[in-house]
Amino acid sequence: MLTRRAKSTSLLLILVAGALGVLSSTQTWLIVARADGGEALDVAGNAALPVLAPLSLTALALGAALALVGPVMRRIIAGIAVVVGGLLLVLTARVLLLQPLDAVGPALTKVTGLAGDAALKGLVDGITVTAWPWVALASWLLLLAGGALALFTAGRWRSGGRRYRTTPVPHEGPVDAVESWDELSRGTDPTR
Repeated sequence: MLTRRAKSTSLLLILVAGALGVLSSTQTWLIVARADGGEALDVAGNAALPVLAPLSLTALALGAALALVGPVMRRIIAGIAVVVGGLLLVLTARVLLLQPLDAVGPALTKVTGLAGDAALKGLVDGITVTAWPWVALASWLLLLAGGALALFTAGRWRSGGRRYRTTPVPHEGPVDAVESWDELSRGTDPTR
């Protein structure tokens, strides 16, 4: 019972984290007040952190794959989930806490046509952080927890593909045409 709960909990945590990451990549993370008197600029999560959407989709794929593979691959996939979660946690914390110019630079360059740190630094009057980076940060903690739980309990999960395995049925006596087709359907060669 505990193993089944660990499996469902870790899969749920990983999938929720990936979904929240994808959602937050489309939302406004930073609002840039401009010193040149221009209109404030909204910077989406995927602009502030370009790897956000691809790695969030990776988390979703890892969760789906984790449900289907055997014990060895489960541990490998769970380890990858932990690495992806840790990487996203560090990158999101950097944007959230340091508010680096490179997080808003491409969006500013697109609007103003100016490039380079010196030119862009003069344009930025202030950067306001919305709630979405915090949501993303919390989701990476969920991804780390789900990956770690899967990593430590994956060896005890039940195998998912048992119902699709076939075992050869021993047959005695002559085989007629119908029984030959039935054996082919079961995956055995009736000519042997």
